[in-house]
Amino acid sequence: MRAIAVRPEDRGTFGDLIADMHGLRARVFGGRLGWDVEIEDRVETDGFDRLNPVYILAVAERGPVLGCARLLPATGPTMLADAFPQLLAGGRLEAHPRMIESSRFCVDTGAVEAGTSRGLHRATLTLFAAIIEWSMGAGYREIVTATDVRFERLLNRARWPMRRLGEPRVIGETLSVAGALPADDASFATVRPPGYRSDLGGFRRSAA
Repeated sequence: MRAIAVRPEDRGTFGDLIADMHGLRARVFGGRLGWDVEIEDRVETDGFDRLNPVYILAVAERGPVLGCARLLPATGPTMLADAFPQLLAGGRLEAHPRMIESSRFCVDTGAVEAGTSRGLHRATLTLFAAIIEWSMGAGYREIVTATDVRFERLLNRARWPMRRLGEPRVIGETLSVAGALPADDASFATVRPPGYRSDLGGFRRSAA
């Protein structure tokens, strides 16, 4: 397994992986989680995919995308500020140039290649480490996200605790919460699973 970053200018090169990612999102968000998302031809997309995000993918050695996340600068349109402001104290995001938003995080938990490490899916830890690594390499120091309290507990288990940006609220049938996470060397070293490998467009690290 390895982590890769797909920048807007890389879409043509990684077209098959991007299509696989949108299919995974449809299966997870529309299928397993039952969220009210836009699915057409068995792929899930939304308006934020048209804003030239960077995608972080966990990819099997000879197979499909095992997990994904979408990154957008917090100073522009984001899901947190524009779709879920009710999760923020005061209803607004105090964004700054070194803040980036992570959204549409998901993992194919049924894939054998996803594995487990420290009681968590290895693909999950790989994505956590890659998000931190790419963010630091691009000059970001803080990652914000809108998620649910179950995922917040998963972050705590990974020893990458989230600072809440407001009180949890029920959205649909999900108890949701907004939070901020550090993008620093200590967090990277903590979440990085054994054998972590990445190719993040110039930001590369490896660990035995």
